[in-house]
Amino acid sequence: MPKRSKRYLEARKFVDRNREYLLDEALELLKKFPSAKFDESVELHIKTGIEPSKSDQQVRGTISLPNGTGKDVKVLVFARGEKAEEAKNAGADYVGSDDLIQQVQGGWTDFDVAIATPDMMREIGRLGRILGPRGLMPSPKSGTVTTDVEEAVKAFKAGRVEIKNDKTGNLHLPVGKKSFELNVLKENIISALEQISKMKPSAAKGRFIVKVAVATTMSPGIKLDHNKLVD
Repeated sequence: MPKRSKRYLEARKFVDRNREYLLDEALELLKKFPSAKFDESVELHIKTGIEPSKSDQQVRGTISLPNGTGKDVKVLVFARGEKAEEAKNAGADYVGSDDLIQQVQGGWTDFDVAIATPDMMREIGRLGRILGPRGLMPSPKSGTVTTDVEEAVKAFKAGRVEIKNDKTGNLHLPVGKKSFELNVLKENIISALEQISKMKPSAAKGRFIVKVAVATTMSPGIKLDHNKLVD
């Protein structure tokens, strides 16, 4: 077992790990947790009923949070010519083609989202081993391979979040900051769960959303009674 910090252990005293909390109760508990020296992210952790080893049961896509994540998202765009100019004008942090590919090949991944125009994908394919494990590889399913780079850049800057299950079939996503007002966090979480519930693969059987927990970056998770949040 990893050694837990004093802050984590103190926060755990507030939580009954055998109980599922109503969302309002859970968020009030999060606010009571000892604070870190930075504005922690609030994260949603979802156990799904998919079989992650099956290719037809993968969950991947994007959702939009009504109040954003509170994070300054660094967006990189692989594009040339007119599309590169569109990306720059839309507020992309890094825009380029061969130069950026070489940087990433060298191990540089100081960005949160990578967007690419379709004509760049043949060249970007070689970056799969670097970007793939970090969840940064552009994909049509996540809306990060597109000709409308302007819309994509603005959407991710405004709070669009990419959803992708891990090897155990779980989903992890930011839904705001601890400094957000309770009603703002609540709205983001309910919206996220409603959107994710519609992403159930057609091949998946039984319950899709099995368990849900909310936590801050440095805190224990709080189990949610999610059945009262989404159908």
